[in-house]
Amino acid sequence: METTSRVGAQAPAAEGGQQDPFARGTVDGYLLAPFPWYGLDEAFTGERRLMQVGAAADGAVEHGSIGHGDEPSVRGETAEDKERFAVVVTVAANPVRRSADGTGLMEATSVSSAAWLAGVGLLSFTWPGQMDHTLRDDWLDQQTETAWVLADDLDGSDWSTLSLPVDGVPTTFHYRESEFGWVLAGSTREGVHLGAYGRGMSAYGLGFAMIKDIATYA
Repeated sequence: METTSRVGAQAPAAEGGQQDPFARGTVDGYLLAPFPWYGLDEAFTGERRLMQVGAAADGAVEHGSIGHGDEPSVRGETAEDKERFAVVVTVAANPVRRSADGTGLMEATSVSSAAWLAGVGLLSFTWPGQMDHTLRDDWLDQQTETAWVLADDLDGSDWSTLSLPVDGVPTTFHYRESEFGWVLAGSTREGVHLGAYGRGMSAYGLGFAMIKDIATYA
């Protein structure tokens, strides 16, 4: 799915010294979304935080993430890795649609979109042990492509399924584990797709719920 470079990087201040509404950790971009946001349900009592939204070239918000638990940092697979976190990615369910200039079609979003965003999110906080700093960009490019291939084959042998509650309703998710953590993806009755990724927290005990008022996260 095509989004702007706002995803995964700190956005600069807008003209006139105004904070960019898409800057990491700010609520303004979330408030622009025409779809509901999801996070872990009330059974999770730890820290929650805004991460970042992703927008299409025309500025329409397409997806965003809510962090839970420890704030993830780029870490390798070592005995010292003690971070416990889960990130929930909400993706607008969009059919194939025309681009803003009317010259072409924009890619539809699907459960695979949520799975890919979750996979790439996990990779962004991963540094393989013993890897030279100069090689990580190449590794990340390769793994990002692999994440897309995996997300495009959710019925393949790399994925299993598990049932988790969404707004109290048992919902089927596609799930996979790797040495870097876990990734899952599914859909809700509210017209959005959900992805999630994490480390140090078991995915099997999670539940998801619509966030009633995202403004409270400001």
